[in-house]
Amino acid sequence: MKSPIRPVIAQLKPSGISQVTALGLGNPDVLPLWFGETDLVTPPFIRKAAAQALEDGRTFYTNARGITPLREAISAFHKRTIGADIPIERITIPGAAMLAAVTALQMVCETGDNIVVVSPIWPNIFQAAKVVGAEPRLVRLEEDWNAGRWRLDMDKLFDACDERTKALFLASPGNPTGWMLTADEQKIILDFCRQRGIAILADEVYGTLVFDGSAHAPSFLSIADENDAVFGINSFSKPWAMTGWRVGWLVHPKSVENAAAAMAQCNNTGSTHFAQYGALAALSPEGEAFRASLLERCRAGRDVVEKWIGRQNRVRWMKPDGAFYGFLHVDGLKDSLGFCQRTVLDDHVGVSPGWAFSLGDPRDDSYLRICFAQDAARLEQALTRLEGAIRKL
Repeated sequence: MKSPIRPVIAQLKPSGISQVTALGLGNPDVLPLWFGETDLVTPPFIRKAAAQALEDGRTFYTNARGITPLREAISAFHKRTIGADIPIERITIPGAAMLAAVTALQMVCETGDNIVVVSPIWPNIFQAAKVVGAEPRLVRLEEDWNAGRWRLDMDKLFDACDERTKALFLASPGNPTGWMLTADEQKIILDFCRQRGIAILADEVYGTLVFDGSAHAPSFLSIADENDAVFGINSFSKPWAMTGWRVGWLVHPKSVENAAAAMAQCNNTGSTHFAQYGALAALSPEGEAFRASLLERCRAGRDVVEKWIGRQNRVRWMKPDGAFYGFLHVDGLKDSLGFCQRTVLDDHVGVSPGWAFSLGDPRDDSYLRICFAQDAARLEQALTRLEGAIRKL
């Protein structure tokens, strides 16, 4: 019997990360470094704001694009962090940042198109590209071990684009590498995309989690015109420890304001009403102080990992410029998924396989991703367990 299910959907599989977490999620004996989240609970002032909104009866439908005070606060956030004037007409809060990414893909891609993605990258984006019918084409960052940093080969990026390319997806700072685009690179990319009629999907979720003292990583939103095909994807999940809240936002061209409203209604009917008041509290001065303290927690965690690597003879990394991940190269590692699955069961530490962050590039199978936005003592304990697992290779 012929199935009505689209073949591309029938062939989708859980990500490599979920194939690891399924073995140990919820087990109190496992020290989890696998997800992209801190070990901190969302701060009390954010939880109280949402609880108060719930108590006040904020349980009804609201504007599917987000409540006006929150969109105004997001506009002000962009003004003070990247100096960009983003009117609320260009801001939509559809739900989680993943839904913002899917919405942007839906706006620009049709079956038969392709999207060029700078990798290694979080796996949800190339899965989402397949869901909308587009072919994901990964252009891998180059390891520059002498300089100690990841490098984007612009020629390779542009050569991957053809007449069917509808978008470039770039995460900066990146997950899992912590790589960060420079402002000059962004200008070159924007100029290329303008000439070719290609959209830019810019994941700026980790934009404020940078280690060079800047308020924010370089942003496409600060150099793009209001009707450039630039889509800024952002979230409250990471900087404010709100991963379970599923509140993110999309900055889109002014020309698609009506379409964004219609798509928000179709996809999710908007973000959870009372949760948006928690997000609003996150953008208060108290939220700014928390975000600064989380950055220092990440900086301390990065230092813990760097010292640990200094004691290893099989592990190296390129120190991340932003975000809160260590993408660790392990000499002799060939099957990162199998290693991570065994490590959960045998060593009670959860890490993510490098294999998950590409479409089968064997180079990434020599890597593991850890999240270092953790309590320093707990992180050191987890790394000690990981060291024991690596010795068994």
